[in-house]
Amino acid sequence: MADEAQKKPHLSALVGHTNGLTKPASLAAATRGGGGGGGAAAASKKLVIKNFRERPKLPDNYTQDTWHKLHEAVAAIQSSTSIKYNLEELYQAVENLCSYKVSATLYKQLRQVCEDHVKAQILQFREYPFPVCCTDSLDSLLFLKKINKCWQDHCRQMVIVVIFSNPYDSMIKVYKESFEQRFLEETNCLYAAEGQRLMQEREVPEYLHHVSKRLEEEGDRVITYLDHSTQKPLIACVEKQLLGEHLTAILQKGLDNLLDENRISDLTQTYQLFSRVKGGQQILLQHWSEYIKNFGTTIVVNPEKDKDMVQELLDFKDKVDHIIEVCFQKNEKFINLMKESFETFINKRPNKPAELIAKYVDSKLRAGNKEATDEELERILDKIMIIFRFIHGKDVFEAFYKKDLAKRLLVGKSASVDAEKSMLSKLKHECGAAFTSKLEGMFKDMELSKDVMVQFKQVPSDCVYMIKLQEVFKTFYLGKHSGRKLQWQTTLGHAVLKAEFKEGKKEFRVSLFQTLVLLMFNEGDEFSFEEIKMATGIGRKNTLCTTERVFQDRQYQIDAAIVRIMKMRKTLGHNLLVSELYNQLKFPVKPGDLKKRIESLIDRDYMERDKDNPNQYHYVA
Repeated sequence: MADEAQKKPHLSALVGHTNGLTKPASLAAATRGGGGGGGAAAASKKLVIKNFRERPKLPDNYTQDTWHKLHEAVAAIQSSTSIKYNLEELYQAVENLCSYKVSATLYKQLRQVCEDHVKAQILQFREYPFPVCCTDSLDSLLFLKKINKCWQDHCRQMVIVVIFSNPYDSMIKVYKESFEQRFLEETNCLYAAEGQRLMQEREVPEYLHHVSKRLEEEGDRVITYLDHSTQKPLIACVEKQLLGEHLTAILQKGLDNLLDENRISDLTQTYQLFSRVKGGQQILLQHWSEYIKNFGTTIVVNPEKDKDMVQELLDFKDKVDHIIEVCFQKNEKFINLMKESFETFINKRPNKPAELIAKYVDSKLRAGNKEATDEELERILDKIMIIFRFIHGKDVFEAFYKKDLAKRLLVGKSASVDAEKSMLSKLKHECGAAFTSKLEGMFKDMELSKDVMVQFKQVPSDCVYMIKLQEVFKTFYLGKHSGRKLQWQTTLGHAVLKAEFKEGKKEFRVSLFQTLVLLMFNEGDEFSFEEIKMATGIGRKNTLCTTERVFQDRQYQIDAAIVRIMKMRKTLGHNLLVSELYNQLKFPVKPGDLKKRIESLIDRDYMERDKDNPNQYHYVA
């Protein structure tokens, strides 16, 4: 009994109460009655346990007294001293308070005590005599050891104080509220200042290397010292302050130099870092497009670079393709924007790029070109077709290409028939059969010409003069092919002249017009332009340049398109007519040119203006 008397206060939550609660009188009487019976009567009775008729009430000052004891116990745990109350007694007291809906008040009081303790611990480190700029490794190590010990003690104490179904949730909540938020704020301030300072001090490659290093360091720091949940906000903080706040400044300061110098590793790092930041890739796309347009424009618009324009365009295209493949991971957005940028700058100078591309192809397909093997020539032609796709005035290319092809075939200067047909196949695949029909016809005419010449040589002739020979050939040709018209292309004729100079004899392989001009110098040393023009009979029609012929052909195509549209619509407004023409015509044209062609057709009675509305046209049948 003595032992029971000693243990009773230990098992009860509070001295003087059973589980801290007062027994109702009815239950006490029932207990006494149940224990006083005996004999047969007692044996025949059943033990019935009845619930309380009324919910027992907490004694007066029970909440205050319990909190006082809990507060003392928590303080003892935090100070690592002995607790004078039994832990089971304290747990039971907390359970009683929670069952009477005092848990919220109890939680606030306990949280306040824990917060005050943590703040007091942190304060000692803020006042620790350890300068920020100190480089003494011993002092640094001692400081970190004290912080680590404080944290370990805190974790051990909180395990005793706080009892949850998941202790980890409790610890991580304290970690986030008491440490992580402040840690992220300080990190944000640190990198904001560092970013501003280093952007002024360092070049772009060095700055980007520093950013990569910082990201790697913070990643390692999370693994070593912090909870994994901190990784995402911490890395986002570094990315925002060192990259996100300086995206435009970084590109304006150094992207052009990186591209000009073809610094592959730095460009790769730029793409990888900018892809980590929201909106970074879009800004990089904009500057990428601007660089291509600016650099390409310097190649196209400068007449002094016409000689090397096509080769520089091919080299530039190879360069940006390599950057996209190696540095930008073949990103479709960069590929598409590159194509748009090429199309923009290459058409800033109308017609000339198309002409020069045709001449470049001529230089590669002409006999005597020993620069490339058949395989290399095929690769060159494929690259040229890529540049060709960006050109709007493809009819200009067609005109010059047709003229050069005729020269190569007639003079026998084509390097390879297979290469010629391969180029035609590429053009046909790109522009359609209508684009290459005349070019393909040239090859058929060359085959036919061989047979005709063989047959003509078999016809006996005593004529030796050029004009007479032309007449003889014309009679022969029209006799073989009825319904055809034979027209001599004197501009495509050629001759071999022998000249005697003081330094020795020379041979010139020149065109017919050049032959006529050179022969004049047998009669004199100087001639004016007008004298040469009168003597040779070379007039405006013969000297009309290829570009002007293209413009003439375009006028005919515009006229035909206008007539087709008006014949189908009968009546149409000016704006609608112009819109239809833009959709049908395959070459660039100015509104002023369309207006001139409309006026020309009105003058020729193909169409007329509406009497009431001058912007309305009617087709004249």
